[in-house]
This record gives sequence, C-alpha cells and structure tokens, in this order.
Amino acid sequence: MIPQAVKNYLDKFSLGDWKIEAENLENVNAVIVIPAIDEYENLKGLLVSLSKNERKYFSSTLVVIVINNLASSSFNIKNQNEKSLSLVRSIIKNSFEEEKKFVNEIVSSGLRIALVDASSNGKEMPKRDGGVGFARKIGMDLAIRIFDYNSNEKKLIINLDADCIVQENYLREIIDNFNQRNLSAAAVNYEHSIGEGTETYAAIICYEIFLRYYVLGLKYAASPYAFHTIGSTMVCDYDSYIKVEGMNRKKAAEDFYFMEKLAKNFKIENIFSTTVYPSSRKSWRVPFGTGQRVRRFLSEEQNEYLLFDPKSFYILRNWLEVFTKTTNVSVNFYIQAAEKINYNLLNFLAENNFEESMKRIIKNSGTEKQLTLQKMRWFDGFRTLKLIHYLRDNSFPQVNMFDALDELFSNFKIFPIHERRNNPVPTLEIQMKYLNNLRKFS
Repeated sequence: MIPQAVKNYLDKFSLGDWKIEAENLENVNAVIVIPAIDEYENLKGLLVSLSKNERKYFSSTLVVIVINNLASSSFNIKNQNEKSLSLVRSIIKNSFEEEKKFVNEIVSSGLRIALVDASSNGKEMPKRDGGVGFARKIGMDLAIRIFDYNSNEKKLIINLDADCIVQENYLREIIDNFNQRNLSAAAVNYEHSIGEGTETYAAIICYEIFLRYYVLGLKYAASPYAFHTIGSTMVCDYDSYIKVEGMNRKKAAEDFYFMEKLAKNFKIENIFSTTVYPSSRKSWRVPFGTGQRVRRFLSEEQNEYLLFDPKSFYILRNWLEVFTKTTNVSVNFYIQAAEKINYNLLNFLAENNFEESMKRIIKNSGTEKQLTLQKMRWFDGFRTLKLIHYLRDNSFPQVNMFDALDELFSNFKIFPIHERRNNPVPTLEIQMKYLNNLRKFS
C-alpha cells in the first residue's frame, strides 16, 4: 500500500500520464532515475558499468530510463531516441532485435531495467518546462509509486545521467550507507572522466577545479551548504523527497535547487566510498554546467584560470560565525557585526531586505531551534552564492586560479604543490596535482 503522505504528494505535485514499462515492478526498494536524450551510445556504457555491480542488489533495484524530448526537437534527436527506446525495450522483453551481444550481457547480469517513454509522438515533454529537471521529476515521481513499502529497507531515489559510468561497488555503497547510517540525503563522490590527450583535457581539469574550490571555500566558511550539487550524484529517500515537495522542473540548475531544498530540511551527507564518473564532453543540453563550460573554454571566450578571491570566503566565515551561532540578540546586533566585517557585506544584506526579513523571522520563531532553522533557510545556498558574487563584483575581483588554491590550501594545511614555481598557469601535469588534492578534501 502506498503511504497516505505519498498519495497526498502525488495528488498535488505529480506530472502527466507517463508510465513505467517494465517486466515487473515487485520488491523495489531503490530506483535509479536516468534522464536520456540523444544518448544511444552513452547509455550502453552506463548500463554495462551498472551491470558489473554486485548482483545481490539487483533484485530490489530498478533502473528507470526516461527517454525524453520535445515535440520541437530535431529529427536527429528523435531518431536517436527511437533507437534508445528500441534498445531498452529489447532488454526489458529479453529479445534480440538489435545489439544482440549487448542486450544479452545486460539481461544475463540480472540488472532490472525499466523505461519511461517521454519521447514518442504524443508523449513528449511540454515545450515550456521540458528539460532535464522535468525528465528527472517524471522518473522520481514514478519511483515513489512503485516502492515496496512493506519492506523495512530504505526506499531510495538515486539519480544518474546517461553519459556517466559508475564503479562496481556503486550500489552496495549507496544502499548500505543509507540503511546502516540512516541517511535521508547524500551526494556521491564524483570525478569527471578527464580523457588525457583529448581536446577537452585541459577544459575539464579547469572546470572541476572551479567546482571543488567553491565547495572547499564553503567548507572553510563552515557553511551548511558545503556540498556538491551535481545531478548524477544526488540520492535521497522517499520520505525526504516528498517532504521537500519533490523535484523541480527547471531546465538548468535543477540539481542545485533540489539539493538546496533538501539541505534546508535534512543533513546532506557524503558517500566517498564509491565514485560516479561524469562525461567531460561538450554539450548543448543545458545552458550552463559541464558541457557549456567545456565549450566556453575551448572557444577561448575568456580567461578560465580565475577563481573567487579567498577573502570572500573569509568574510563568509566571519559572517556565519556571528549569524549562525549567536541567538537571542537584536537585528541591530547582526547589522553592526556585518558592518565591522565588511562594508559590502552590509550593503548586500541591505539589498536583500535583511532587516525586515530578520524581524519577521524573530517574531515567528517560538524557540531557539526554530530561529536557527529559519535563519539557515533565509541565508541559503543561493543567497550564499549571491554574496560571493557580490563580493567579487564590489570588493574582491577574481584572482589567478593557482594563487587562490595555494592560499586556501594553506588554511586547510593541505600539502602545497611546490612544482608550480610561480607560473601563472602551470603545466597540465601540475594542474592535475592540484585537482587530485582538491578531490581528497572537497
């Protein structure tokens, strides 16, 4: 029986009439949701990597592939999606209409595969909202309909992308961590497939440094939002999913906003014991993110070897020490503290209606716990990012990437990269050493 809370969520927030095609939907405790558009070849690589996981986890895990496009999508995209639909249906039906060797490999592994057709004529996603967020939401909403709620196991929604591959311990580490540690939400460790010697090699090193540096800066500042927000690394249980009113429909940054919603209600844990390997390809699929950053790097539109000045994170740290740890004080106390920390911090708070917001928060918070929670929700991950951008634009312009890394590394007592020898942009070999350091700590 579906819990009443799930029914209430579906009545209010679920989308359309998309259905799951599967051999059976029994005994499902974990669903891997994979949105796929124009991913015929990549999808095969992902499924092979999943099939190499431990088989004992396959009996209660369902891989749901959401093949999607718009009615206005190009002929080539629709054609590739038709091939993907045919391939996945061959696996589900245990037939060999095409890719006989591949289909047999997946079927014989015991990996349970399901399909959502959001691609064929009349089943396409809507033009206004149709994108990766909408496709994820279709799959995630369908997942909570099919869980075996009679089981005591955690009911997990695991997100992946079709252009990823995973380690052989992927399912074990996610499922065991959630059940043994009683997690509600987590981010799985990731490392982009660097592709040494390819045209994207330098671009993806630079981009992953950028991502990890920002999270390391948030960690230094002791921000509660110091976690990665990458779609292919997101995992949550059904209870946390419905409590945050599910996935959003955004065409880009859907992962950021979903993880932020989770973080306002649950602790985002990390699963470092297994790794997802996202692709480093150029891509048209979203207006920003890995694919677009790689495209921008290769086009040489701007200097990519720049990062936020570490001073911005020092200001954030000082502000959070006051804002999150001090209770039972007046709004003026916070304002005066912000002015002492940095004048542009004060300006930022003023432009974001801090005084009015804090008065309302204090008035509506009956306990110290409620006050702390509401303050965290106000100064959320998005507002944190806005502050860092504001300080960049008004106080501390971006600085050389490797100068910034050296300074932040020193604050964490991270082993320095001596080989740099003050080169503004060191060799790719040395850049990889910087990235590997970051991978250990962020």
